[in-house]
Amino acid sequence: MAITRLPSAGFSITIRIAVPADASSIGRLTTCVGEAGAIVTALDVVDSDPNHVVVDLTCDTADAGHADQVVQALTELDGVDVRKVSDRTFLLHLGGKIEVTPKVALRNRDELSRAYTPGVARVCQAIAENPADARRLTIKRNTVAVVSDGSAVLGLGNLGPAASLPVMEGKAALFKRFGGVDAWPVVLDTQDTDEIVNIVRAIAPAYGGINLEDIAAPRCFEIEARLRDLLDIPVFHDDQHGTAICVLAALTNALRVVGKNLSDVRVVVSGAGAAGTAIMKLLLRQGVGDIVAYDRQGALHRGLTGLNPAWQWLAENTNRENYSGDLRGAVAGADVFIGVSAPNLLTGEDVATMAKDAIVFALANPDPEVDPREARKYAAVVATGRSDQPNQINNVLAFPGVFRGMLDAHAEEFTEEMAIAAARAIADVVGEDKINPTVIVPSVFDSRVAPAVAAAVRAAAQNPGATAPPAADSGPADLPEIAAASSATP
Repeated sequence: MAITRLPSAGFSITIRIAVPADASSIGRLTTCVGEAGAIVTALDVVDSDPNHVVVDLTCDTADAGHADQVVQALTELDGVDVRKVSDRTFLLHLGGKIEVTPKVALRNRDELSRAYTPGVARVCQAIAENPADARRLTIKRNTVAVVSDGSAVLGLGNLGPAASLPVMEGKAALFKRFGGVDAWPVVLDTQDTDEIVNIVRAIAPAYGGINLEDIAAPRCFEIEARLRDLLDIPVFHDDQHGTAICVLAALTNALRVVGKNLSDVRVVVSGAGAAGTAIMKLLLRQGVGDIVAYDRQGALHRGLTGLNPAWQWLAENTNRENYSGDLRGAVAGADVFIGVSAPNLLTGEDVATMAKDAIVFALANPDPEVDPREARKYAAVVATGRSDQPNQINNVLAFPGVFRGMLDAHAEEFTEEMAIAAARAIADVVGEDKINPTVIVPSVFDSRVAPAVAAAVRAAAQNPGATAPPAADSGPADLPEIAAASSATP
């Protein structure tokens, strides 16, 4: 059975199977699963009698169709009785992934009187007299709204607010797990820009920050820019800024591995949408040698017509040689490829045409722009967005710590200095003495990451300019603020 997609925990299933109680039965199960292209991750005996053994076999598959094929292959084995198949991802989501729990016990009338009426009235009056006290005396101090209209859910498109809720719940859970931040999903049943801005502005008093998520471009950029002007709390679009921070961190260490300087390398970015545009602007701020931006229009170059303003800006401020060919031609001789676009755009042979000690970040999920197994044959450093591959570039490295730092500093906005500080902190957690081709970013479970990012962001918020980017002559002039980047989807 030919399986081109890589099995992952996202399509993990548990199969309850009864087999004859002989020495070879369980071995036949694991062999069958392996031959079907899946990966056995657990096998537990749940029941037995003199004639049979009942086991729960858990395995990672490539997709739902592959899972069905694995189950069918097991069903066809002699003496095997497949009794039940459970999708572990759906089981995890039953009833949702987050809940509200009180921070005070409310064990008696005395505590109730202070937490609620009549005592709470005194706190309300104090905030009315000094609104800034809301950050000190309410959940605003540590709470973020995760806002989405469901118009660009992961890579699945416009699924609507209800279907976006599992993603926003997951984001809220990550905020709490990695940053100690209380976040709550706010999914909106509208995709009208004015209405979204008005709703978020109206609910903002309860929150210390706004995390925009999975809102389609270009609407998301206008929403972010307008909210930044209206609100006195940070507005952060993770699809842009979280991705850019993590890519800059990973690239910093990847360049250390291969002994190259950012100012000397040529980078090809596939995907000039939200993430790609933010990545390119942050790299330009840091003095990258050159960038070629590639999207559905082709390589963005001077003379290309019909471009939106954001793409026109990229065409005028990148691609020094004005390359106008295809993606394969663009990567030939390039030092770095960064993909935030679509799967299977390149082959290992294309990677072979890149410069010596090439770096490949193929971040389309779940299927990268190039098979990482093929890319590693030719590139010195390969990273993906997948958790089952080395060098996972995952936004969870950034956003919990970024918001932790902004909340602690009572920041009123997210700035480029914070982005640069966060990227440096993530890169430095690995340590120059620890990095190698398979370790350019820390694990998302490394307990040092969020505190380091938070400390760096807090310092940047309290000392603006301390993490200033390189001088203007190292890159194009008149770069717009990265926090207000605008673009269009690929």
